[in-house]
Amino acid sequence: MSDSTARLPEPTRLGRTALTVTDRVTTSEFYRDVVGLEVLHREPSTTVLGVDETPLLELRGDETAGARPRAEAGLYHNAFRLPTRGALGDALARVRDGWTLDGASDHGVSEALYLTDPEGNGVELYRDRDRADWPHSADGGLRIGSEPLDLEALGADAGGESADAAPPGTTVGHIHLEVTSIDAARTFYAELLGFDVTMATPTALFLAAGGYHHHIGANTWNGRSTPASDDTRGLAWFKVIVPVDDALEVIRTRLENGGASVTETDDGLEVTDPDGNSVRLVSVP
Repeated sequence: MSDSTARLPEPTRLGRTALTVTDRVTTSEFYRDVVGLEVLHREPSTTVLGVDETPLLELRGDETAGARPRAEAGLYHNAFRLPTRGALGDALARVRDGWTLDGASDHGVSEALYLTDPEGNGVELYRDRDRADWPHSADGGLRIGSEPLDLEALGADAGGESADAAPPGTTVGHIHLEVTSIDAARTFYAELLGFDVTMATPTALFLAAGGYHHHIGANTWNGRSTPASDDTRGLAWFKVIVPVDDALEVIRTRLENGGASVTETDDGLEVTDPDGNSVRLVSVP
């Protein structure tokens, strides 16, 4: 998008995400012991975890929630970004000690570990390479690849300082969604919300603000065909933090002009994407 008013401002980033789970105790133990998040507080139906007093994940207990049907869109993975390669090596040690690693990839822009939480939600733990080292295609576009990651070398670089917990500086780096239509996802996240498309294929889309490699990922790899529902386990909502004065009103106008239904919340706006995923836009974490 060439019109700067149609783009999200550069400081835009992701805030916490929320998951609906049936076994809040077991799931919170996974995010504490394997991912390395700290339990910040518990309430009768929710547990909030994070790092250095910053909330990154909210677990919303619902014993009646069912499993997500095979055809239903929703979460592909939550991606927690660690600040150093040593911290990622420490995370690898925690996974090897207490969980199962599903996969590991060198994406050029980042190095990533993949696993699945006790309720079937995908999790990515990753660290970014320096922006100056991010690979680009011949036409200048960002190139997010997928090569095998050398786990032995990563393990050898473990820092040890964050052996038991994710260190300060850990954030929700991006969220990756399973969608029913790449075109519909592009219309909503790029044209209405204002993210820039950083890379696109016929079956995947990556979007970001401020020149990042991606804050939002979307794919159709598993052939999801129906929107997410409110009564199943999985993604409840995620936050996009837009810490720029008046930016939310610009976004609200663009969403409403595009036919989206926008709800005002205590700290910002809430809107549902074409696949039933709830996006909360706020000006503060």
